[in-house]
Amino acid sequence: MAAIGSIRKHSTLLVIVIGGALAAFILGDFMKRRNRREVNAGKVNGVEITIMDFNKKLDQNIANAKQQQHTKSLSTNETFRLREQTWEQLVRQILMDQQYKDLGIQVGTDEMFNLIQGPNPHPLIKRYFTNPKTGRYDRSLVIQYLQHFNQLPENAQQQWLMLEDYIRADQMQKKYDALIAQGYYIPKAIAQRMYDNQNTRADIEYIAARYSNVPESKIKVTEADYEKYYEEHKNEFKQKKGCAIEYVSFNVLPSAADIAKARKEAILTAEDFKKTDNPLQFAKANSDHIYDTSWLKEGVLPAPIDSVVFHAKPGTVAGPVKIGNTFVMARLLAVAVRPDSMKAEHILIAYKGAFRTDPSVTRTKEEAKKLADSLYRVLKRNPAKFKTLADKFSNDGSVVQNHGDLGWFMDGRMVPAFNEAVVKTKVGHFTVAESQFGFHVIKVTGKKDFNKKVKVAVVAQDIIPSNATYQNVFAKASKIASEAHDQKAFEAVAKKEHLQVHVMPRMYENTYYIPGLENARSIVRWAFKSSTDVGTVSNVFDLEGQYAVAVVTKRYEAGIPSLDEVKDRIKPFVINQVKGKYLAKEMEKYHGNLDKLAAAFKTKKQSMDNLTFNSRNIVGFGMEDKVIGTVFGMKDKTVSQPIVGNAATFVVSLDALRKAGQLHNYKAFISPYLNEFKQRVAQDYPYIAIKDAADIQDNRITFY
Repeated sequence: MAAIGSIRKHSTLLVIVIGGALAAFILGDFMKRRNRREVNAGKVNGVEITIMDFNKKLDQNIANAKQQQHTKSLSTNETFRLREQTWEQLVRQILMDQQYKDLGIQVGTDEMFNLIQGPNPHPLIKRYFTNPKTGRYDRSLVIQYLQHFNQLPENAQQQWLMLEDYIRADQMQKKYDALIAQGYYIPKAIAQRMYDNQNTRADIEYIAARYSNVPESKIKVTEADYEKYYEEHKNEFKQKKGCAIEYVSFNVLPSAADIAKARKEAILTAEDFKKTDNPLQFAKANSDHIYDTSWLKEGVLPAPIDSVVFHAKPGTVAGPVKIGNTFVMARLLAVAVRPDSMKAEHILIAYKGAFRTDPSVTRTKEEAKKLADSLYRVLKRNPAKFKTLADKFSNDGSVVQNHGDLGWFMDGRMVPAFNEAVVKTKVGHFTVAESQFGFHVIKVTGKKDFNKKVKVAVVAQDIIPSNATYQNVFAKASKIASEAHDQKAFEAVAKKEHLQVHVMPRMYENTYYIPGLENARSIVRWAFKSSTDVGTVSNVFDLEGQYAVAVVTKRYEAGIPSLDEVKDRIKPFVINQVKGKYLAKEMEKYHGNLDKLAAAFKTKKQSMDNLTFNSRNIVGFGMEDKVIGTVFGMKDKTVSQPIVGNAATFVVSLDALRKAGQLHNYKAFISPYLNEFKQRVAQDYPYIAIKDAADIQDNRITFY
């Protein structure tokens, strides 16, 4: 009772404390969620790319890719590629919009009208609105399309708006490129200097003492030598944020018990396969893979199946046989002797609603069938009219070039209905066939290379590892993850368990592919977490059919690495520089006498004629810019001081310097340089420079 009384006395305080705790909990959770919402996909020169905008654009790109590929789903690799493409699109849009705004580049309403409906529109408009009969751009088709715009499906309207956006952006880019390209100018004084560099020629003799001939015992490399080289070259080592990992992988493969179980199931399936009245439907329902149901020549099917079906009667089931991790069986549907190659001409009569039909086609399916039958009857009476009728009536866009002649094509290459119509029709005869494109009036003009072929229904059943198999493999992976607490222990456990340790020497936040691993993005995201330190060993990653365990071995911060980080990389160059100074000091003793230098350094005096300032190499030594630069600062008949080069230390004698004259007009000389600059503009060099100088923050690893 005393306790209850005490609680009552302090009830107000308790309410405040508990209320405060609840408020802190709720507000803390709210702030966390708020902060999470504020994390965007990235930022470009201060402009934020929200995750909503990024995903919206990504969804559009994925939908377009599916439509272009005629598929309902994309692989993880394709999705990742589109994610990268989407990011680049948004970054480019922001950077270039800033450029256009600063320069006042715009595309007005009248200009857009001309780009879409004008007499000379954008190339994409010309491509999409071509009259199939003439093969030329038809402005009336654009106008007709836009007049019926509100009646188009929503996805078609969205595609048109995306096309307009592309045309507008493309026109802005063209204006920008033209502004940059036309703004490039070479003054006469610079043109003269460029002409001199290209045409002033030097004849030289030289002695070169190679660094490879100097024992390291002759020199002493100090820390100051490393620091000097590092300061002179550190910008060459600029790097992106990255890290290195080691990893082991465990593939989950079917055990002997899994294979035995799958074999029993495949045998039962084969028995049902023999009995079914609809083998194609049975194969579709029971196979883990879609197989080609076209006519096949001998040698195309797996050997154990092929050897049976080419010597059997229709209805025979071959298999099951184990091919890799799959049991395969096939039922022979038909046998025939068919040509490998066929030749035909056709007139396509499309109708409204048929696949890929031009918007200008308005006839109904019934009208198309009636026209095709009419043309068939005319051609049977007068085959010579084929070219004329094809040019007049065919809705195949290629008719302008080939007048309906498809040339030779392989058996199975055309759509099934068309292909079979050609096979069944004699050479020189006509037929009519219907496909998803419309009605085809066909004249068969050739067949060759006849072979025995089979048509089969194939059932392929994958051998799936059991739960017990997965658990066994997971246990092996868990062993290294649980026993190893740092890199040294990781390598020790891997060695003890006879596991191969793989190395990824450098990867970045947007890395997707890790050799030997599938869908490795989860490992990359783990490696770049702020809580993942060097030496941290991961938990087991489940990568769909394989497990992996990794350890971070190194981190690379963005920017210029420290001297310690690049010391091993620059060591050979520093040693050469020290050897060069040593040789230069030794060579000074001979006061430029090439003959004495040759004898002292056991080498030969060499010569090189017609050297120009634009030359890249010294014969036998490769790129030696210091040597070439020194030569063109010398006077005739003089000898240089020792020059510390890349591969050797040189002493050069300038025998003759033949200076270039002057041109009355440099227009022809500078023309190639102007053209080269324009080509670089067309190759997107300005954007590359803009992007390199931009402040780009990429946060996508937070989400993907």
